[in-house]
Amino acid sequence: MMGDLSPQKSQSPDWSDSGSGTSRDHVDVLHGPVPTRPRLPSRKSSGTMIVSRDSAVGPIETSFAPDDVRSMSPRRTSEDIESLGKEAREELQRHAKALQDSLIVLFNRIEAVKEEHDKLDNHNKFLQKYIGDLMTTSKITASSSRAKK
Repeated sequence: MMGDLSPQKSQSPDWSDSGSGTSRDHVDVLHGPVPTRPRLPSRKSSGTMIVSRDSAVGPIETSFAPDDVRSMSPRRTSEDIESLGKEAREELQRHAKALQDSLIVLFNRIEAVKEEHDKLDNHNKFLQKYIGDLMTTSKITASSSRAKK
């Protein structure tokens, strides 16, 4: 029928009305089977690492030839460690001394500011008393001069 313009049904499957299918089925149909992760090989237990108290197990002293790479390790000797420790202690002592000196300077500055504050406070009180006395004397003289007129 060439002239038939009626809407035709789609030939693709309708996923919305499939009640038994799950969303995983959709992925399976569209993309093929979902690959599964391969199992890891099982490892045998290494056993316990318990050593008895009486066992003579301890660090093994090794000596290396002078041209062996392991003897050229950048590890520090005990003298190097002691000198580094001494330098660190000296640096800490210098830093502590500098902090103590700055603390003394701050303490002296605080004392000077306190003394200046007390001095200015005393001057302020003196001036307040002086002005108050002037006001009372000016009131007395003003009232006596009015009484004479």
